[in-house]
Amino acid sequence: MSEHAVDLDFRLDDRVALVTGGASGIGAAIGEALAAKGARIAVADLAEGSEFPCNVGDPDSVSRTVGAVVEAHGRIDILVNSAGIVRLGAAEELSVSDWEATIAVNLTGTFLMCQAVGAHMLAAGRGVIINMASQAGTVALDAHVAYCASKFGVVGVSKVLAAEWAGRGVRVNSISPTVVLTELGHQAWDGPKGDALKKLIPTGRFAYPDEIAAAAVYLASDAAGMVNGADLIIDGGYTIK
Repeated sequence: MSEHAVDLDFRLDDRVALVTGGASGIGAAIGEALAAKGARIAVADLAEGSEFPCNVGDPDSVSRTVGAVVEAHGRIDILVNSAGIVRLGAAEELSVSDWEATIAVNLTGTFLMCQAVGAHMLAAGRGVIINMASQAGTVALDAHVAYCASKFGVVGVSKVLAAEWAGRGVRVNSISPTVVLTELGHQAWDGPKGDALKKLIPTGRFAYPDEIAAAAVYLASDAAGMVNGADLIIDGGYTIK
């Protein structure tokens, strides 16, 4: 019998999870999956009608949102940073505004939310942070100069926080998917462009939102207690070649 029993059901009963970008796409799928395991979900999003309206690139907005979630739920046990944007263009042509917007949301937004929520977690001596990176945080993708820079940065931020905070009870990891078949994923990758990319993926297909959500459930659970500073790449093998 193992000296350390692991809950292989990955239960998250009564834990409070804040999910940025949680109104749609991957964030919504993760929120639903965490809720199915018993977590209470707080959704922060720019979308109209979001429970906790938030612009993650704005420090004041982040501070207000985190304060409101703590006031409403008493604490934050799990943070999932899923808010993100994509601005594509050839490196020699990409506008400074597109560069700055991408970095502000994807990288600065992730850092600001980690910092604000992390302060509460460190005070409590417990917490889990999951940052959504991308296969674009591991390999170069044409026309993705700003997006790659932001996602390489997210992986780096995650590793530094994991090194600094794990000894105080806060684990930090990132997830790096390939194209995910959300509504936006379908719009961007249906047709010949998507077919060509799928041929470069050893499994021959893109990912489904629930497959990313399943990874988030595991990382958020106590079963992943020794997983810290990892970048879980869910790309069908695209980056191994």
